[in-house]
Amino acid sequence: MRGIGITETGGPEVLDLYELPEVHPGPGEVRVRVRAVSVNPVDTMMRVSKQFNTENPSPFIVGMDLAGNIDEIGPDTETNLRIGDAVIAMVLPREGMGAYRESIVLPVDSVSLAPKNASLVEASTLSMNGLTARQSLDQLGLIEGQTIGVTGAAGCYGGYVVQLAKSEGLRVIADASPNDEDLVSELGADIVVPRGDDIAQQMRKVVPEGVDGLADGSVQNHLSVGAVRDGGSFVSVRYWEGTAERDIEFHQTSVSDYFHRADLLDQLSRQVENGILTLRVAETFPAEAAAKAHEKLEAGGTRGRCVIVF
Repeated sequence: MRGIGITETGGPEVLDLYELPEVHPGPGEVRVRVRAVSVNPVDTMMRVSKQFNTENPSPFIVGMDLAGNIDEIGPDTETNLRIGDAVIAMVLPREGMGAYRESIVLPVDSVSLAPKNASLVEASTLSMNGLTARQSLDQLGLIEGQTIGVTGAAGCYGGYVVQLAKSEGLRVIADASPNDEDLVSELGADIVVPRGDDIAQQMRKVVPEGVDGLADGSVQNHLSVGAVRDGGSFVSVRYWEGTAERDIEFHQTSVSDYFHRADLLDQLSRQVENGILTLRVAETFPAEAAAKAHEKLEAGGTRGRCVIVF
């Protein structure tokens, strides 16, 4: 059984294929034959810093997003999943197994049926970014009719925030570069403003009182917080704690908190099937070309996810 991992930190070239021991599920677990894994920015961070490798043996297997088929169910496991089911899951590499592997054992409450209208390649792009967007919206706590600002709206996380927010009756103000304006509009943004360091001023031009909440997908932190009204809310995806200003509530999205939320993954899958969420794949790569997938992501400008197939 093969996996893609690292034994040292560095550039994409440190990624390599390794033979891994066969794994089997215990009670409350299932095994997934992995068919596709999505390449996310956090994967490149793991590769560079190995930050999640605390007690894991070498090689360290990276990756958090996968899709595949159930091929073994652990003893005494209560589940509606069946052998052969197409499923999706988010993985926490620090718990021992990253997603870049041909076979993985996971808690059954972290695995959900894949959207019926999506290929496994497409489905592999949903879990982590979808759950991150879901958590960010939960933290902002906005209600129908309020206004949300979204930075990095053309990215996977930002795109999901836009689409989920619209489905919940929020008014969406989102940023985009000139090349991405049509895409962000198609995702559902009510107003698209120019992307840049003056994002707060651009949003204030169209919402002078400030947005009720802001999801900062482009990690602009102090540059974007000015778009939020007094007493509004701000959510960071990179643990920015914010500043003590204008009674703004600051939140840090940590998607690991939603690891055991198969119920939310089920909801996201249904939203794909109902046309609320759009899955976007930029390019596929064989396992042997994982380094090229990382290179493409790090080069910037990718819309949709690079996906490694096994």
